[in-house]
Formats: sequence, structure tokens, C-alpha cells
Amino acid sequence: MGSAEWWLKRLYDELGKRREYAEVMRGYYSGDHPLSRLTDKAKEGFQRLLRQSRSNYVGLVVDATAERIQVDGVRIGGSEVGDEEAWRIWQANNLDADADLIMTEAVKCSRSFMLVAPNPADPETPFVTGEDMSQSIVAYLPGSRRERAAGLKAWEDDWTGDLMATVYLPGGIYKFRAPKPKSSVQASPKWEPREVQGEAWPAPNLLGVVPLVEIPNRPDLLGNAMSEIEDVLDIQDRINKTLIDRMMAQEFAAFRQRWMTGYEVPTDDNGQPIEPFKAAVDRLWVIEDDNVQIGEFQATDIGPYLRAVEADVRDMAARTRTPSQYLLGAMVNISGDALKAAESGLVSKVKQRQRPFGEAIEEVVRLYLRAAGDDRDLSAIEVIWHNPEFRTEGELVDALMKMSSLGVPHEALWERWGASQTEIAMWRDQRAQAADRLMAGDVAALYGPKPPETEAEDGGETSG
Repeated sequence: MGSAEWWLKRLYDELGKRREYAEVMRGYYSGDHPLSRLTDKAKEGFQRLLRQSRSNYVGLVVDATAERIQVDGVRIGGSEVGDEEAWRIWQANNLDADADLIMTEAVKCSRSFMLVAPNPADPETPFVTGEDMSQSIVAYLPGSRRERAAGLKAWEDDWTGDLMATVYLPGGIYKFRAPKPKSSVQASPKWEPREVQGEAWPAPNLLGVVPLVEIPNRPDLLGNAMSEIEDVLDIQDRINKTLIDRMMAQEFAAFRQRWMTGYEVPTDDNGQPIEPFKAAVDRLWVIEDDNVQIGEFQATDIGPYLRAVEADVRDMAARTRTPSQYLLGAMVNISGDALKAAESGLVSKVKQRQRPFGEAIEEVVRLYLRAAGDDRDLSAIEVIWHNPEFRTEGELVDALMKMSSLGVPHEALWERWGASQTEIAMWRDQRAQAADRLMAGDVAALYGPKPPETEAEDGGETSG
């Protein structure tokens, strides 16, 4: 117990269970919902209608949440602005773009991961990567939800087809390889140590802690996490069922079916009935027998199906706190205050999700700064989140002017404006340069260049 091989088997088995969960959530998110069950005889004829009946509302729920979770910087200690060195390493690893993928994955599948590793070519810029929950897993010490005991990343090599695994322990990093099992019922993979040329086995863990960090969505006190759409999949299935019923009605009962009585249907030489009339806009039906009666059935009203779908969508909107106009696309004559009130639930939810995300990202920043040799006190780290609330430019400027009158520092105002940490650093430098020039007697630094004086102002004549 506690060896690399023990952790490999334990975590790999648990990872297999999580993969099944992730595949279900990914399928729903991408619109690949399970089709309604049909008999084998009916399946071929109705397969097209089944595919067309799926309408992906849960994907909108995920996107509406994830698109508002954006990291703008990292603040260390009591600093008013983001830390330049932490943000430099963040950007050097393309995390200003990949963070969106990491957050979306967590919202969609319940969790994602980030991995920190030293960079031998540039020790001051460690590697930081986002990892998928179907390939990564972390185990915690008993009784703890934060102190990591071990981590595993397992994947299938695209070139060789072999299974690869890396076990992360505080005392070392162990790499394994195994042939891919030929069937799903085959026994567990037969793992063997995977030695890398020029690298010891096990490789030393220079950080001294498990460098794989979990980013959980909707965590509980037992350490479990939940996808944003897990508890509304039944509603999505109900919507799809209503849509397939509507498609069936449109296909077979959305036209007026005619009937006729008292008419002797003619037959051909083989005794097969011949269609008596051909319907077209340029044809006329003529029946000379007074006993013949013709009528038509009413077409199926698809209005109840549409109203049922709208009711289910509203249930989903209420459960996920997603504004109904996002899902229904209906927004007519809505005032700014009403729109803000409609989005208040989504904004509150996003802020709630940011808290566990922020704790995980703070640990990642702490790890990569330590790997870069930063010896500062990193106990107090705070993630700077982009404001999830949408405001008009006029509303935002008015609010910032009022805050400025209360003495709020410019850096804080720039941050609330939505400026990136790079822009804030540039503006701060420009302000400091202007102050230095002013102290040196350069009045133009404050008031701008003096306009050139005309001859009239100097007492000279002007031309007519």
C-alpha cells in the first residue's frame, strides 16, 4: 500500500469509472443525445426523425456559465494590482487562452486538472498545462479535501497504441507503459516501468508535492464534484421525447387526410385498386354519383407540443439559473433593469463557481512560482476574475466615476473597467513617466503641448 504500483492500479480503476461519466456529459453537451428506443423493424424508418428531434439546450447551459468565467490576473499579498511575474508565466504557457478550455471542461464534465512541471530549458518559466478528467485523477489524504496524496495521468499513445501512465507522488514521479487490452473484458493492463533516456526511474519530484491539481465544479464536503448539467439531463430527454412526438405528427398527421364513401374504386387487370383522383392545383375532381360523399379529417395541432417544449425549457432555465431568453431566444421590449434582474441568478451562480476554481488556480500559481525559484511569501494569493456581470459602457463609466470620487485607486478602477493586467501595468508605467516629467518641469506632461502663438497674438499684422 502506498507504492507507485499500488496507486497506479487504484487510481486507474477509478479513472475508468469517471471516463464513463465524462463521456455521457460530453455527449449531451455536443448534442449527441441518446435516441429514443424503437423496435428493430421501426428503427430504420424512423432513424432520420429521431436524429432531427434532438435539440441541444444543455449545451447552452454550459456555455452560458463557462463564457463568464475568465481569469484576468493573479494578486499576491496585499498588492493592489496583479503580479507581473505570475502573469508572465501564465501567458508563457498560453493559459490566457487555454484557461477557457479548462473552465469549460470543468463546468461540462464536473472537473478538470492542471499540471505543473519544471522547465529544464528555462527554469524561470515552468510548464503549466491543462489536463482532461478522462486522463487525470488525484487522490487526497484521508480526511482531507485539499492535501494531495497521489496523482495519475493515463492516456493512449497515438503513435504506438500502447497505454501510458505517470504516477505523481511527493517523493518521485513514476512512468509506466502497457500494451492496450484487446477487449474491454480483458484483465487490467500489464504495466511495466517506462524508462526515458537520460532520466532516472523514478524521476525526482523537485516540487515535493503532487504537481497535479484538480479544478472541481460544484464540489461538496465529501470531495465529489458535479457537472453543471447532470441534474437536468432528464429534462433534456423529456424535451427530446416531445420533439420526436411532434416530428411524428408533422410527418404523418400534419396534413388533412381525405375520406370518401359510396364510391366504387376501380381496379386494374390484376385486380389492384387504382387511385381514382390525382390532387394538384390544376386538376378538378368530378364525381357524377349523387351517393358519393367526400370529407377530410382535421390535421393534428402541433401547438401543444410546442408549448410543452417551452414549459420544459423554462424548468431547465429555472433549475440552472440560466436566463430564459438564452434558451428560448425571446427578448422583446425588455428594459435594462429587467434584463439585469433576469441575469442576476446566472451572475450569482458564476461567482459561486469561481470560488472553488479560484482555490485550485491559486495552488497552481503557488506551485509554478515555487518551481521558478520565487522565494516570496505565497500564502496569500488571490485570483482576479473578470466581472461576470454585463453592463453598458455608460453605466460602467458612471459607476467608476463615483468610485473615483470616494478615493478608490486608479488600478482598481482600471481592473473593474475590464483592462487586462498587461494594460494596467502599461498605464501605470505611463502615469509614472508623466509624473517624472512633471517633476522635471515639463508642463506638457500634464497639460499637453502649448499651441504655437500666431503673429496677431505677438502684435504683428495678419494678412487679409
